[in-house]
Amino acid sequence: MKSMEEMMQAAQKAAETIQKQMNDAQVKLDSIEVEGASGGGLVKIRCSAKGRILGVSIDDSLMVPADKGILEDLITAAFNDARAKADQAANSEMQSIQSGMGLPPGFNLPGFG
Repeated sequence: MKSMEEMMQAAQKAAETIQKQMNDAQVKLDSIEVEGASGGGLVKIRCSAKGRILGVSIDDSLMVPADKGILEDLITAAFNDARAKADQAANSEMQSIQSGMGLPPGFNLPGFG
């Protein structure tokens, strides 16, 4: 039978392993890139699965001062599309990591949900 001290050390080691895996997951999420688009691809926004904006691409045909409001709406729509894809990529990645750790589906670790 293990002593209380051995069990505490094992629990600490398991917690450290989970923390490292979660930190690695956060780094990986920031390296996963998704692209949102609107206006049939006239406006594109690239972002990480964590939601960090990496770039905005605007088709030259939209660079008309009179169409400024349309352009702003398209940028908003492209951002929302990218954000939804980022959330989906992040959720998928976290489910993969959690199943690899033996955690039940839908289990939320504090700070990562």
